[in-house]
Amino acid sequence: PPCLLPQFLGYLRACDRLLKQGYEEGQVEEAMEMFQYSEKKAAEFLHLLAQFNDMGFQQNEIKEVLLLCENHREKALEELM
Repeated sequence: PPCLLPQFLGYLRACDRLLKQGYEEGQVEEAMEMFQYSEKKAAEFLHLLAQFNDMGFQQNEIKEVLLLCENHREKALEELM
């Protein structure tokens, strides 16, 4: 079987970078899982989640809409309105 260590270390580095941007650990782990460990997609999601949260939308609604709209900001905002 292939060694999973490089993948695991990559995951840890990605999580560390996202945590250093100020996101909460639980949210980082959840976002990484939701986007199959794509740091780029997880970062987009976390950024938009924080933005929409600041606008006063409910976090669980935001998550659902962002997933449905594949992190597309304008579509997500339209759905939330």
